[in-house]
Amino acid sequence: MLYCILGRDAPNSLDLRRQVRALHLERVQALLDQGRLRTAGPLPAIDSEDPGPAGFVGSLILADFACLEAATEWAESDPYIEAGAWASVEVHPYKEVLP
Repeated sequence: MLYCILGRDAPNSLDLRRQVRALHLERVQALLDQGRLRTAGPLPAIDSEDPGPAGFVGSLILADFACLEAATEWAESDPYIEAGAWASVEVHPYKEVLP
């Protein structure tokens, strides 16, 4: 089943994001390599492809997991959580309707 993972950034977390970004992307890449990733990316704090020092307010990952528990466990062990870049993470079942 698909799950929506929404990581919400801690205030002023841009430097923390940068420090562990490679580790975070490595985990997301593994989902892609396994054919389980639908989409993933950051949520800019301003209406811009490159928010610069404004940074991000969070990240969204849409991926396939066996169950809610597995998706939650995966999300809660993300390097952004462990480093404090994400203040919180939400995991929700997702029902794809379109396309």
